[in-house]
Amino acid sequence: MTEAVLYSISDGVATITLNRPDKLNAMNDAMYRGVLAALDETDSDDSVRAVIVTGAGRAFCAGADLGGGAATFDYGGHADSPEAHRDHGGVLVLRIFRSLKPVIAAINGPAVGVGLSMTLPMDLRLMADTARAGFVFAARGIVPDAASSWFLPRVVGISQALEWTLTGRVFAAAEALAGGLVRSLHPPGEVVPAAAKLASEIAANVAPVSAVLTRQLLWQMLGADHPMVAHRLDSRAIYETGRMADAAEGVAAFLEKRPASWSLAPSRDLPDWFPWRPEPPFTA
Repeated sequence: MTEAVLYSISDGVATITLNRPDKLNAMNDAMYRGVLAALDETDSDDSVRAVIVTGAGRAFCAGADLGGGAATFDYGGHADSPEAHRDHGGVLVLRIFRSLKPVIAAINGPAVGVGLSMTLPMDLRLMADTARAGFVFAARGIVPDAASSWFLPRVVGISQALEWTLTGRVFAAAEALAGGLVRSLHPPGEVVPAAAKLASEIAANVAPVSAVLTRQLLWQMLGADHPMVAHRLDSRAIYETGRMADAAEGVAAFLEKRPASWSLAPSRDLPDWFPWRPEPPFTA
């Protein structure tokens, strides 16, 4: 990884920690690249069953590092050269979206800007009851980053998404809970343990290959134009997984009232048609 990102594994749960506590974990290039590298690690390691993302110190992530001053959001380059002006926050959330493992955000403190939008493709969000959050982009003279215009309305609904992005205000954890942004609130020191409990439940209960397919089915069907799209895909997935060893083991474990012992691994046993929809290219 990098000093800006810490990485650890315990009992099948990987923890990615944003580690610039003196800067409230503001996102710089080293942190951005470190999180991408950590996600590559979690995908390739079959011992990892779930992922927690949290922050070191008292903050989760204070957004983009504004050390560049007025030029912070001026990427330079030519408008006709897509990669030159590609939003790094968008690259990051698309990588989280592609994750083969469930991802839980343990928002232990303030989360604003990309520090909040990066949690939107995560599957569950837990927050410290003292934390504050904000989609502050318009208040900085830019627009929401990190594909927020796709993720945020799907997570909280269009009216709530518009209120938060158009006011640019920083709001309390209670408002984040009431608006449906987070699952639950906890004292600051209990956010990561609560996330770890959820992650352990995932690790203990579900087949790893099933978790990969289930996560992608639910996320990607948010954009489907008819339930028939989902019916086609889940029919294919049930047909494939139903013939595999973990389906027999899951039924046997249930009938015998014992924990299942899964034998399939995402690194080698995903169906050959997965992913069913490759990521579209980034173009101007």
